[in-house]
Amino acid sequence: MILYRKAAPLRVRRSASPEPPFWCATALSPYGSKRAAPIAIDYLALRATAAEKLEVGVCDTVRDELERTRMPAEPVLVEAAEAAETVFRRGEEALAFLEETRRATVHLVSTRGSLPQRLYEEAVVVISAWPLELPRLEELFAEAREKKLRWGVAVPVLFPVTTELEPLQALADAAREHGAAFLAPIAVDTEPTAKQALAQSMNLEADDDRYEMLFHGALEPVHVATERHIAALAHERKLADFIVPPRWEERTNWNAAILLTLIASRMIAMELDLDLAGTIARSARTIAELDKPIARIAESASLGIIGGLDEVSVKALTEWVGGGTASLGEYVNEQWRMRRG
Repeated sequence: MILYRKAAPLRVRRSASPEPPFWCATALSPYGSKRAAPIAIDYLALRATAAEKLEVGVCDTVRDELERTRMPAEPVLVEAAEAAETVFRRGEEALAFLEETRRATVHLVSTRGSLPQRLYEEAVVVISAWPLELPRLEELFAEAREKKLRWGVAVPVLFPVTTELEPLQALADAAREHGAAFLAPIAVDTEPTAKQALAQSMNLEADDDRYEMLFHGALEPVHVATERHIAALAHERKLADFIVPPRWEERTNWNAAILLTLIASRMIAMELDLDLAGTIARSARTIAELDKPIARIAESASLGIIGGLDEVSVKALTEWVGGGTASLGEYVNEQWRMRRG
């Protein structure tokens, strides 16, 4: 049972530097975190939980709260997943306000939710493939193409539902067919209540290997291997393998920090030169907090003059600011894209 309760506050979270998977400086949600049964994903905390009865808070004054609050730093994530958006449209109300104020926005919906009713020029729409119901997802993909949205697909990785290979391949094929810009995994922490709900939904018994793995196995290697497999599927279909933020083509400090963070996070997940990965991650935070535009610095001097940057990050950013691609990033991405057997 899901009960909706109005007059809840707008949830707001701010970040000083970009973080995967959404890369946003501000995250907004007009709904409570737990609003789907049997499994609810909180996309701000990246956590899956389960409950038999849910009371969902719904912000009834989205525009008023946005007008009163400090202007959200961009890019902004509007988290409008699940069926609550179909009923209340509070996410699109926030999206409309952000469009009026020219804020670059990532708008998140999900399988049982609703797409924006029209095209918003400053927005990238992310369709979360949870639950992994392919017929419904194909409906959303076709609608996104018809509305000419800038959109892509994100896959929350939850063993064993979204780690099976055949559904992932079918999802990747559908995304390519309908014109998605990206297919990207989302790492989600699964709480014990959600694990129990997953086992029940798939009728797993105690003597099933998947049941044993779900409750007693080391799931992290399986999740990482699945993330890498999804990246390989995306690359094979000429889709980006991460959530591409709005205005990604611009050589901004925030985008530079995204580039470095993406490299570092993938190196850490693969346990590839962890010391260097940590250094690159620190350089990403330095760039995100920099006052002067990195492109302007590169025009007049070497990026090496920026205090706190390591040589590897300086080289990668110099290549990228110059209009090319970071060779280190290309190497790490090639290593990252690995199909599971």
